Amino acid sequence: MKKEHKGLKIIGNILYAILFVIAILMLTVVALQRVSDNSLSLGGYRIFIVATGSMEPKYLVSDVLLAKEISPSEINVGDDVVYKGKEGTFKGRVVTHQVIEKSQEDGTYKFITKGIANLEADPQITGNQIYGKVICKIKTLSYIGKVIQNMYIFYFFIFIPIGIIIYKQIRNIVYDLTHKEDNDDE
Repeated sequence: MKKEHKGLKIIGNILYAILFVIAILMLTVVALQRVSDNSLSLGGYRIFIVATGSMEPKYLVSDVLLAKEISPSEINVGDDVVYKGKEGTFKGRVVTHQVIEKSQEDGTYKFITKGIANLEADPQITGNQIYGKVICKIKTLSYIGKVIQNMYIFYFFIFIPIGIIIYKQIRNIVYDLTHKEDNDDE
């Protein structure tokens, strides 16, 4: 019977660690995006969440993309890039679209991009507007993002794990205090 409890405790600790890591990853992604307005990169990499269906079926709404900062000279037609718009309806928005045209004028690289599901191309952008080239879709975080869009699932996967973590921390503190008092009494 003692071995069963030990096995359950190990499984519980593993689940606790997994929940903790997932919670920290999600909070980190959200915090980096919100706080830095996407101006902060870690080692030249940035994480973005797809907000519209303009790149469907390649990227769906809520997909999490990893983009790498690269020189505009290394960007080619057909690459997917993430940039900050400066004109029209794109002004101030972070956009992930495919490069359909590239040119160089007076040492400045200029690009025309377009969402693969869109009929019209975006306004022309320059290399200094580009945050990076999309190198992959992070499937695990994309799945988590899609799951938490459902409010019931959001509460189940966010609030319940956080509640469990808080409960375990409080329980451990109370246990430590109780055992300390017991040891002090002896």
